[in-house]
Amino acid sequence: MRRNDYSYRSDAAVPTFPDDKPLIIFDGECVFCSGWVKFALKHDKAGRYRFLSAQSPLGTALYRHYGLDERDYETNILIEDGRAHFKSEGSIRMIARLGFPWSLVIILYILPRPFADRLYEFVARNRLKIAGRRTTCYVPTPEERSRFLA
Repeated sequence: MRRNDYSYRSDAAVPTFPDDKPLIIFDGECVFCSGWVKFALKHDKAGRYRFLSAQSPLGTALYRHYGLDERDYETNILIEDGRAHFKSEGSIRMIARLGFPWSLVIILYILPRPFADRLYEFVARNRLKIAGRRTTCYVPTPEERSRFLA
């Protein structure tokens, strides 16, 4: 079964959550991933995205739903309009929707998906070596709190 063959909305193991805005699920213990969230919060002027740590109960349920390892977070997940996007596809979509000049990242769609995904996987596999691990999950500031799901 492919990851998008059925919706998390009909999976009883996935708690109900507000999915009226795109949701970025990230490794909250990864310095690199938490840095991406800080970047997105800074540049998402429209407040388009919500965020969720993969280590949360909902994050774990969604990783499990999509057949992903719940302890070795190989990819961020972008859930948008009820559909999940992974690896390079998810990252390009996330960045492109931050507005100009970030929308120019869509040029990366010219890369063949297998190549772009291999590049994404290389960074994902080495992210903890590159940036390290946090001792605790990323904790949003009080101003950011409304943008996060528990």
